[in-house]
Amino acid sequence: MKIFITRVIPDRGVNLLRHAGHTVDINPEDRVLSHDELILSLQKDAYGAVLCDLDDKIDPAVLDAAGPQCKIFANYAVGYDNLDLPAMAQRGIAATNTPGVLTNAVAEHALGLLLGIAHRIPEADRYTRAGKFTSWGPTLLLGSDVSGRTLGIVGLGRIGSRVAHHAARGFDMPIVYYDVKRSEEFEKSYRAAYRKNVDDVFAEADYISIHVPLLPTTRHLVDASRLALMKKSAYLINTSRGAVIDETALVAALQNGAIRGAALDVYEHEPALTPGLADLENVILTPHIASATEETRQAMSEIAAQNILAVLDGRIPPNVIKG
Repeated sequence: MKIFITRVIPDRGVNLLRHAGHTVDINPEDRVLSHDELILSLQKDAYGAVLCDLDDKIDPAVLDAAGPQCKIFANYAVGYDNLDLPAMAQRGIAATNTPGVLTNAVAEHALGLLLGIAHRIPEADRYTRAGKFTSWGPTLLLGSDVSGRTLGIVGLGRIGSRVAHHAARGFDMPIVYYDVKRSEEFEKSYRAAYRKNVDDVFAEADYISIHVPLLPTTRHLVDASRLALMKKSAYLINTSRGAVIDETALVAALQNGAIRGAALDVYEHEPALTPGLADLENVILTPHIASATEETRQAMSEIAAQNILAVLDGRIPPNVIKG
């Protein structure tokens, strides 16, 4: 079969596909294809599978361009809000993702953002590089303690649980959490406290880390009203999806001191930033790189390829998404 990959990815998965005898065409430009470019690319040949990423909006027009011979769109991501699952199910096209292998890398990045914003590390780096460091000072760039402070987890999936593990075990942070499902096992393991109302997490925590998928029910979950619930000394960390946060409300909260700081790896209008966000010193901004370790991205490549191979062999893929 012929397989189209929408973006250059680490080679482990590509080699698996080619070793299995398939022809692999890869978008030669290391950038996101526009919607029209993606449609034109898929119309050039009869592809039996497409390996796409989170920036590719797989809607009915793209599915029609892929044609009836296309059996699977394998998403190179754990999230799948870019996939029109009902339209894919209607056409009998499998949808898959790459869960699990991102957990450690994303959790580590989330904790790195937490430590970085608490101790003002990027701000201190800029200060030093600018030649402003002339002497040690008792009040120079004072940050906030992490150990012993309360961490709020919103979304207790694999990644949220792992962030809590690092925080509780490594920094003795008490954990409060909200999720659609309560986990008494998690509570016992980490002496964590469940909150039935997510508002309680925002009101209690010193640090809040967001780990929910982007759904209609989670879009702008963090809005002006919930930001107003947070302590003025609190920090917000997001490594899930940008649109979970109303960024206009966040910019206002950061500007007026309603919260002390924020650290973001994802953005509401990605890759564009909400006006004013980049001008703030009390925010860390990273370019959606929470899973960007060599080991993780190679593993994602392999899993996406394995999903494709399973479907082309007539088997159920290991990471099928059930819409």
